[in-house]
Amino acid sequence: MKKTYTIKEVADYFNLPISTIRYYDKKGLLPFVSKNKAGYRVFSESDFGFIKTICCLKNTGMPIKDIQTYIGLCMQGTKTIDQRKQMLQQHKQNVLIQQRLLTENLKEIDVKINRYASPDSKNIIKAQIKFVKDEKKDLKLKDPFI
Repeated sequence: MKKTYTIKEVADYFNLPISTIRYYDKKGLLPFVSKNKAGYRVFSESDFGFIKTICCLKNTGMPIKDIQTYIGLCMQGTKTIDQRKQMLQQHKQNVLIQQRLLTENLKEIDVKINRYASPDSKNIIKAQIKFVKDEKKDLKLKDPFI
């Protein structure tokens, strides 16, 4: 049996605030969503696929304006397949770059955590502070430590 869903049910399913779904609609990201006679949004099963894609693109850093363009292309049917593919390929490259940056930054965080977890952490940090203080003093710069 086919079923429709309320905005609350959709929000719960995607773990989004209702206000986010309303915002997406206001920004033109949900042209596929119907409204009932009372003016309330009514979602169908097929809407979930679009919303999942919107969430994916948003979660991976695609700007709302670009998501709007992508959804607009989807609404035009098969004639925009190449444009959509090109958009997603470019976005994928952006995501891969961000992923590499996150991996590099996680390594630095791990270095710090390991340093603080070391049995000799106090001596390591004291040596670092001394180095900074000596360097600043030699350069006649302000001591940054309180």
